[in-house]
Amino acid sequence: MLMAHPAVLRDLVEQYTALSALHAEEGSPESRRRMEDVAYTLCVATGTRDVDAALIAALHRLPGARTEDDSLLTSS
Repeated sequence: MLMAHPAVLRDLVEQYTALSALHAEEGSPESRRRMEDVAYTLCVATGTRDVDAALIAALHRLPGARTEDDSLLTSS
């Protein structure tokens, strides 16, 4: 699988976060479309099918991500 450049991932995460904070999914057709486009691109860039998984994957691929971080694992 091709890996997106960290700068691209960072930009996509920032765009999605900003659109989400502005509640773009409830806004104009253009803002909803932009949010859908960014979410789709994040999924493609990270090889995931869900935007939440894409955000997690992108954040773990950025410089400074802790590879030993097990915060996503739940204790049983």
